[in-house]
Amino acid sequence: MSPLALLARIGRLVLHMLAVVGRVALFGLSTLSHMIRPPFYGKETLQALLHIGWLSLPVVGLTAIFTGGALALQIYAGGARFNAEAVVPQIVAIGMVRELGPVLVGLMIAARVTSSIAAEIATMKVTEQIDALVTLSTNPMQYLVAPRVLAAFLTVPLLVGIGDIIGIAGGYAVAVHNLDFNAAAYLKNTVDFLETLDIVSSLVKGAAFGTIAALMGCYYGMQSGRGAQGVGSATKGSVEAAAILILAANFLLTGVFFSV
Repeated sequence: MSPLALLARIGRLVLHMLAVVGRVALFGLSTLSHMIRPPFYGKETLQALLHIGWLSLPVVGLTAIFTGGALALQIYAGGARFNAEAVVPQIVAIGMVRELGPVLVGLMIAARVTSSIAAEIATMKVTEQIDALVTLSTNPMQYLVAPRVLAAFLTVPLLVGIGDIIGIAGGYAVAVHNLDFNAAAYLKNTVDFLETLDIVSSLVKGAAFGTIAALMGCYYGMQSGRGAQGVGSATKGSVEAAAILILAANFLLTGVFFSV
């Protein structure tokens, strides 16, 4: 391949990526505008709150408790090399609240909720239900997208908070019952070490990750191609995009909150 052809291929790829970013940004702005203006569909929003929030608790809880327990074991094993086993409570707390809690919950929501939203909306498009909504003078963005994004924005921070608590509890259980830590001292070190900024950053990340997860599910669902292959491609693409954007947003938000 000649250098000119290579540059042309790179240029086409960059232009394609910029076009995708532009379409997603416009889709996000349109979603925001529909979230803050009537009509509001309370039933759809409540159903989304139940699906995204309540029904995600089991997977979030199991993920958090095993992660907290494994983190305590790893920190204890690593700290033992430097006679620093006593830092287990502090590192488990800050690791879960600042990073692992929000990121793992975000990725679980991407796996569970983003794929579900994308498949549901893509199927509605394939079966022409979205066309039927338009025929009935119902805006699909208002009826399908806005309630789901709003529900994710509200519920995922709560899931992150619960996941942080369960993760710390998992580390506590392992440290007290397996590593012979004093229970009262472990809890005191955890509470004394955490700061308000740690908790705020965790909840803000949860809101951002929830919005990204729901938005990607809705975007890929609305952009789905026809047929079963289109539904599958939309589902796969939505999860991939949500996971990558969540990790990128985590990096940016960590820099904003904890830059020195």
